[in-house]
Amino acid sequence: MKPFLSLLLASTLFLATSCSRSGDAVNIQDLNRQFIDAWNSKNSDKIVGFLAEDVDFLQGSTHFKGKSEVSNKWVKETLPSLSDLKTNVVSSGADTRTAYEAGTFSVDVLPSSPDLPHGIGEGNFILLWKKNDAGTWLLSYAQLEDMPVQAKN
Repeated sequence: MKPFLSLLLASTLFLATSCSRSGDAVNIQDLNRQFIDAWNSKNSDKIVGFLAEDVDFLQGSTHFKGKSEVSNKWVKETLPSLSDLKTNVVSSGADTRTAYEAGTFSVDVLPSSPDLPHGIGEGNFILLWKKNDAGTWLLSYAQLEDMPVQAKN
């Protein structure tokens, strides 16, 4: 009887550990690092691959909704004009279905013509990720509150 109870206890612990691992929270720092790395390498396909179908993007009074609109009006239109995106995380959290990071960002703004100076953009951000039914983490909400671009010295 003792060997049976020991086997039952060991099996129960193994199953409990296995189940909890599959439902662990995502490492939000790694997820956002992948997103920022894709942005800095100007890999628009990878960036768009991170977007949920119902993603929302807000920047000031601008609001884009849905993967197609966010892809075209945020990612593809602004990606060529920006480089060296950096974030400073102030707050983050994650559970088994949602994760977020919030803080400040800075980005180099490339001039639209050779006679104009480079700029620097700064502001606040929040990125909210959700796990879909297939278990993939996708960007569900992005909000940027930026200050006017300043000439870079």
